[in-house]
Amino acid sequence: MKSRAALQTGHDSRLIVDEIEIPDPRPDQVIVKLHSTGVCHSQLHQMHDPDLLRPMALGHEAAGVVSRVGRTVAHLKEGDPAIVTWVPRTPRRGRYAPGPSGVTYREEILQQRLVYTWAEDALVDADYVVPISKDDPKDVSCIVGCAVLTGAGAVMNTARVRPGDSVAVFGVGGVGLSAVRMAAILEAHPIIAVDLHHEKLEFAREFGATDVVNASVVDAVEAVVDISGGGVDYAFDAIGVRATNEQILPSTRGGGAGADNHGGMAVLIGMPGPEMTLDPRMFVSHQRQFRGSLGATYPDRDFALFLRWHREGKFPLDRLVTRRYSLDQINEACDALEAGEVLGRAIVEF
Repeated sequence: MKSRAALQTGHDSRLIVDEIEIPDPRPDQVIVKLHSTGVCHSQLHQMHDPDLLRPMALGHEAAGVVSRVGRTVAHLKEGDPAIVTWVPRTPRRGRYAPGPSGVTYREEILQQRLVYTWAEDALVDADYVVPISKDDPKDVSCIVGCAVLTGAGAVMNTARVRPGDSVAVFGVGGVGLSAVRMAAILEAHPIIAVDLHHEKLEFAREFGATDVVNASVVDAVEAVVDISGGGVDYAFDAIGVRATNEQILPSTRGGGAGADNHGGMAVLIGMPGPEMTLDPRMFVSHQRQFRGSLGATYPDRDFALFLRWHREGKFPLDRLVTRRYSLDQINEACDALEAGEVLGRAIVEF
């Protein structure tokens, strides 16, 4: 079958929207006709990566309806509403990446990272497709597939924040706002949002931030330590640049000698560069912890939870989505995201 998708044919080149050829699904694959997809910073990184093969399809969070099902797929059937995500339903140890899906562009194999969703139809490994309710929204459900699971999952499943824990979130885009909202649901206090833009910080208050720090005006670490009375229990970097990589650990509280005298935990969510510098004494002298969080979610369980919270008004996905584009406007969407003009999450609707 033929479909339309946003493609990159060369490193750092602008995207084109063109026709692709989708074969019948393999036994473990499904085809999903998409209603919406999110626009994530990860795709910007991929577009600038010279080592990735082209032509390349992009995107990794979407909502749609299953249109074709491979013969060994048991958890989906045609007509099921579903979310396409980049985190597999089946827990795996280590890194795993399925090969090309079999989609072609001008008779050449189309590359993708795990899945692709900037397209009208997606042929993907069924383990990356999670069924949802027919009552869930066709548009904003897509951001559960990355922005929400990444930010909220880091707070809920990686850090395991508890009521009364203090939290700082560096970078309050779509992922950071999801972390802020989850911290609020889990009754953390204070919840400190850190960013360079006043508009984003004020927006973060709507999602539960109790305090805000404009890092373009004050020293972010000093401000977080001051607000929290000595450092937070958990600091999250939802950006991934070197500056924030290096700020989150000293923003946490210090511990000391003893078997149960731990300091705070720094959690790196945003994709980092190759280098950062940390004072090793923060690990030993204060028993602080630094760890990563990569899509820390259980899709079958957590997606239903996030969507139920949306219906109950606890996790307002519709407020998190602040810009909407068509597929033909994909370059405009990417430009806005790269320029820092998107308050929450931008989506593409089909």
